[in-house]
Amino acid sequence: MSRVWAGLQDFYSGPYRRTFARARQDEDDLFMVIVMSEALGVPNPASYYTIELLPSVYDQFHDWHRRMGLERSPLEHISCC
Repeated sequence: MSRVWAGLQDFYSGPYRRTFARARQDEDDLFMVIVMSEALGVPNPASYYTIELLPSVYDQFHDWHRRMGLERSPLEHISCC
């Protein structure tokens, strides 16, 4: 039964896999902007809550700023390139 379920799921979601991946990437980019906004110089009313998430997004920072079209890190204190 699980094979049938997996086959049906692949049949229905297969054509939209790229769309789902792009939507997830957009959501992750927005999350990164929200968390990094204070460091980027954008006032963030929720910075008190997002500051503790900074260590968890540092690993993804290089990929993010390359996707945003920035060759070098826009932050002086984070030099990943």
